[in-house]
Amino acid sequence: MKKLIVSFTVLSLLLFAQKAKSQDIVDVAASVDDFSTLVTAVKAADLVDALKGDGPFTVFAPVNSGFAKIDSKTLNSLLEPANKEKLGAILTYHVVSGKLMAADVAKALKEGKGEATLTTLNGGTLTAVSKDGGIYLKDANGNFSKIAKTDVSASNGVIHIIEDVVMPQ
Repeated sequence: MKKLIVSFTVLSLLLFAQKAKSQDIVDVAASVDDFSTLVTAVKAADLVDALKGDGPFTVFAPVNSGFAKIDSKTLNSLLEPANKEKLGAILTYHVVSGKLMAADVAKALKEGKGEATLTTLNGGTLTAVSKDGGIYLKDANGNFSKIAKTDVSASNGVIHIIEDVVMPQ
């Protein structure tokens, strides 16, 4: 019975990975319940078409609990049409041009002696840092977000799941 459960779990993961490869970044994010706040924000910032583009893109996607750490009044304000530009700047701070797989980030970290600078689509920088046995992103304000899962492939790039929203200056 244990072998059957393990086999079913592996098969499920393989099917999800195959489905993700045929879907773009937005479709993959929309298919994961824990990205519902991210998807709402992408829609509010009018970035759906851009993230459905050819890419390739690397998206550091915060989970719902990461968005929940932002004051609810602030988050609700960002989702208003009047703040579309500011929200867009925050969201594009989570995107890097090109397809950076976990192995690419690990190589850059090794070459950079534990740090690697990534230029985001909004023109800012994130610093990938190896610490506490994991890989973290350090934002422009010195805050850290742990990369919880890597290499979720999509037809136009890759998603790495992060635990917190990173913020530009």
